[in-house]
This record gives sequence, C-alpha cells and structure tokens, in this order.
Amino acid sequence: MSDLSDLPADASGASGGAAGRAARSARNDPDNPESEAERRRRRAQFLRDLAEARELRARVQPRRAKAARLRHAMRMRTFRW
Repeated sequence: MSDLSDLPADASGASGGAAGRAARSARNDPDNPESEAERRRRRAQFLRDLAEARELRARVQPRRAKAARLRHAMRMRTFRW
C-alpha cells in the first residue's frame, strides 16, 4: 500500500490550511490558468489513485471483481470495430 506522504497537503480531508487554500484559489483563478505540466501531474496522480483503488477492491471483493472482469471481456469480444 502506498505511503501517505505521497498525498498533497490538502488531501487529508480537513480544511487544509493556508497553502492548500492558496493552491486551490490559484487553480480557480481565470487570469492565471494552470500549466499543462501541472494538469498532467494531477491527472497522473488521479489515475494512480484510481488504479490503486481498483486493486484494493479486487482484493477485498474477489467474486465481484471476477464478475466485472468477465463482463468486460464479454463487452470487448462483442464490440465491433
């Protein structure tokens, strides 16, 4: 399981503090749009977290995960390109 130190400062669920609020307000500022690199970095972190959550769900609910894999495989087989 990943270490919690990987999480951003405002991911704790609390109000975050001044640094978290400043980062959020900078993202919402129309005069200063976020850079492409920052957007890609946030997207990569989100996708890592999503993959980790799916792996955890597969370990906790193996029967449901197996059924989901079979449904996905069936969709892929019946999909016409």
